[in-house]
Amino acid sequence: MRYSEALVTTFDAILPAGGTISAEFAAKVGTPNKALIRFHNRSILERTLDALNDSGRVSQTVVIGTKEVLESHEAAKATQTLPAGGSGPENMLKGLKHIINRPNPPKKVMIVTTDLPFLTPEIIVDFIDRCPSDRDICVPLVTKQQFTTRFPNATATFIRLRDNEWTTGGAFLIDVQAFQVAMPHIERLFENRKSKLGMVKLLGPLFLFKFLRKTLIVPDVEAKIQSMLGCSGGAVLDSPPELAYDIDDLEDYNYAMDNLNALDRR
Repeated sequence: MRYSEALVTTFDAILPAGGTISAEFAAKVGTPNKALIRFHNRSILERTLDALNDSGRVSQTVVIGTKEVLESHEAAKATQTLPAGGSGPENMLKGLKHIINRPNPPKKVMIVTTDLPFLTPEIIVDFIDRCPSDRDICVPLVTKQQFTTRFPNATATFIRLRDNEWTTGGAFLIDVQAFQVAMPHIERLFENRKSKLGMVKLLGPLFLFKFLRKTLIVPDVEAKIQSMLGCSGGAVLDSPPELAYDIDDLEDYNYAMDNLNALDRR
């Protein structure tokens, strides 16, 4: 079963919006907050909230951001706001813990990053419809060919597996109950994410050996998620490449601005 068969199904959405940018980049766009970067008189945060609210698939939105973000008029479009923590992963965990601790928590929630300038309601619906209902964590995967076809000459980071070169997108669908079980393991992953030795201990030498030899395939990664977190991970293949175009630097911003201008002239 896919969610397209149950059109009334809606999800709460968590929007981590605590990311900051370099001083040079901030001087160009007029804000140090990534979520408040504006394209055509709308910030990325506003574009994201509009896409979610207009998709018909999202019931409540929770924005986790800096003081400037939470005091912006864009944040007023969210159902609820929370002060940001020290990192993006921490903000995701903060939002999820907040929803989990509410009375009658939802079965599944979305996490959507606030650095996706090409997000639209149709892209949200497309992603949700592709998510298998029997997986606890759904992650969008985009091949290098799909990305470069949509965004020629744009830069992105890809991981080469045996079956293709992949990048992930910035939207996720997560089972709340499974996340509660996996929470200690996820926190351990976040704590060790910058430690090579820590990651070796967590991932295991065989998995890392296969990765370095480029013999891993997507099902291997899904199986590792299952064994590490105790919940099933689903790679959402052929996800919209717009989910993988995020804004990290001035080059990304200029490319996106040119691309959006070209779309408007059509």
